[in-house]
Amino acid sequence: MKVFIIGTGLIGGSLALDIQEKYSEAVIYGVDANDEALTEAKELNIIHKKATFADLNIADIVIVSTPVDVAITLIPKVLDEVTDTCLVLDVGSTKEKICDVLKEHPKRRNFLATHPIAGTEFSGPKAALKNLYKGKTNIICEVEKTAFKLQEKALEIFSNIGMRIRYMDAKSHDKHIAYVSHLSHISSFMLGKTVIEKEKNERDIFDMAGSGFASTVRLAKSSPDMWTPIFEQNKENVIETLNEYIQNLHYFKQLIEEDKFSEIHSEMKNTNHIKQILNGIKEVKLQ
Repeated sequence: MKVFIIGTGLIGGSLALDIQEKYSEAVIYGVDANDEALTEAKELNIIHKKATFADLNIADIVIVSTPVDVAITLIPKVLDEVTDTCLVLDVGSTKEKICDVLKEHPKRRNFLATHPIAGTEFSGPKAALKNLYKGKTNIICEVEKTAFKLQEKALEIFSNIGMRIRYMDAKSHDKHIAYVSHLSHISSFMLGKTVIEKEKNERDIFDMAGSGFASTVRLAKSSPDMWTPIFEQNKENVIETLNEYIQNLHYFKQLIEEDKFSEIHSEMKNTNHIKQILNGIKEVKLQ
């Protein structure tokens, strides 16, 4: 099995490691605009061979793991090059625009739109992790537009590396992910910005920041090169979530200003329900 990884950072690199572990016969080819990253991926045994677009005609599977603005122009070109039996999938955080761009492509049946809900705040080949996807959910959009045999090929791989599958239309995916992922990243970036601007003394941040601050601001270490295009492609949904979030912040601020601390207590107690939801998710993943 010849697997091409286009973009050999955290997401693509971790997939490459898991595929190697489950499929000993797999040969992993790396394609990356950054040759230093490609060399690093080979040195770390994430890929076996360097490759270029000219080699795509030998691919059995192509995994596109680039920023979403790159993917939207890259994937049609990949489909132009691959054979009729090759599976092409992307792993981006937005789905509606890429599905729309590809809807009339002659090889649309070769493409599977996926979004593995996994990752860390780190980037590059060194960030790649084995078993990153074990127990994680993979959202698949517009599965009915992918050739059945290629669906089967993808689902077998996802199952073997331990992923749970959920199906969703692209529009719903982008709306929901704006709330549970994109807003979290914006909040983290803006919390980091607020603290940096207010606390000019870096030593004060280091000495006084507890685990709560560290966990909340963790996502602010994520790559702007990856996240700016995500916010751009999901602009309408992101604005909607921000409007609701800002409204809640204004309301909380108003309660403090008016000394309504019993209402603040009620707000926080009601929101504690999120613990039950998240615990339920963990239990499902462990089954």
